[in-house]
Amino acid sequence: MAPAEQITFYTATYSPFAHRVHLALEEVQAKYTTHTFEVRGSRPEWYYSVSPFGKVPALTFGGPEVASDHPSPESVKLVESMAILEFLADVFPESNLLPKDPILRAKARTFIEIFRNYVYDEFRDAFFLGKPVEGVLQALEKLQGALPPARGFAVGEFSIADAAVAPFITRMMLFLREGLGAYAEENWQKLRDATEGARFARIMQYVRDVHERPSFKKTWGDDVSLWKDHPGLRRRQLAAQAAAQS
Repeated sequence: MAPAEQITFYTATYSPFAHRVHLALEEVQAKYTTHTFEVRGSRPEWYYSVSPFGKVPALTFGGPEVASDHPSPESVKLVESMAILEFLADVFPESNLLPKDPILRAKARTFIEIFRNYVYDEFRDAFFLGKPVEGVLQALEKLQGALPPARGFAVGEFSIADAAVAPFITRMMLFLREGLGAYAEENWQKLRDATEGARFARIMQYVRDVHERPSFKKTWGDDVSLWKDHPGLRRRQLAAQAAAQS
């Protein structure tokens, strides 16, 4: 039975960390209220009583139902996306967000750790900091190797592993499709050619499967405008403009 306590979800559309929680809320079929911050930057003062560092995502759980910008001191405040995913899996056990089978549960957590230890830093460094892209391809191969061989999600059925990883991999593919990134033009082409080829056929099937998931369709905006003005992602475009004007 779903818990009767109120849930308020604090998010920002651009954030893959918040998207993790949004996916999970839909997967467990929670009843929740959403408060969306539309712009990056500082948060209103009241929000620091929910999230001490002003970050998204955050969740309030329990306490009276109040306006999202007047959080009750009686509610429990939860921050950090992975902690919230584990919490939702615990309070909605019938959802199987965290598989009951101990082997599948271990595999789900392993998939998350492979992403965290190998993929995330390479993704950030190449796409936002303009560092070499070869590490991205090597990391994607490691993640792809952890997937079931044909179709399906990280452990077969959708789980906490997919809620944790899919928001980042889908954004990576969106950035490649739209040419957004701090890398040089030739590296963009190198990444696109590689991910569109046979070498990464399995992970691209995974991305397509994720996009077909109802929870993903409901929570994914595919709004490129959210990212086109990001200073890190615009470095390549700005460099190209400067070269054209010189």
